[in-house]
Amino acid sequence: MNVEQARFNMIEQQIRPWDVLDARVLELLAVVRREDFVPPAHRALAFADLELPLKPGEDAVRRGQVMLAPRVEARMLQDLQLAKHEKVLEVGTGSGFMAALLGHRAQRVLSLEIDNELAQTAHANLQRAGALNVEVRALDAARADLSNDGPFDAIVLSGSVAELPQSMLDLLKPGGRLMAIVGDEPVMRATLVQHAGNSLVSTQPWDTCAPRLLNFPEPARFRF
Repeated sequence: MNVEQARFNMIEQQIRPWDVLDARVLELLAVVRREDFVPPAHRALAFADLELPLKPGEDAVRRGQVMLAPRVEARMLQDLQLAKHEKVLEVGTGSGFMAALLGHRAQRVLSLEIDNELAQTAHANLQRAGALNVEVRALDAARADLSNDGPFDAIVLSGSVAELPQSMLDLLKPGGRLMAIVGDEPVMRATLVQHAGNSLVSTQPWDTCAPRLLNFPEPARFRF
């Protein structure tokens, strides 16, 4: 495989047509080596328009242990509009690729991964990539007390939730943004929340689907 041609095709054929037009984001995707964050078994698919399992077996997808498709990560990064002085929280480190992208755009990134083995792998991947401003913690973000770490300028949930978690919204600075994929299959909504001082302003600019992040609240289902 011609790696650089495959990377170019990913950007031009998958990401740019998905309304990712910010030159800074496109240039970053050409620089950060996605293939170095993909498990060896799936490295040939590093640039494919797919969610890639991070562990063997079907259970990995059920537990949300996947790399999101490149176009989804790129669009989320673009919509957050990060600045170099900002502090970012990511929930769902996975392989560390999204954290590496965030680290290039922000001053500091704290990335939380519920699975200890994945957290260790992501830390090693990020160290090799020179992402020294990214800290990975093996932690259940849905149940952790992050009050001493916040507030944050931006929060990104690298997976889906049934509804926006209040615990995450409470960690936003005034002027801060939270990006999440919200809802249920077959269609979920990418949701961008902005802290406007006295209120939260929410927009849903695009549709997608993503595996669930574990342990965040699920609304009660009606039974007949």
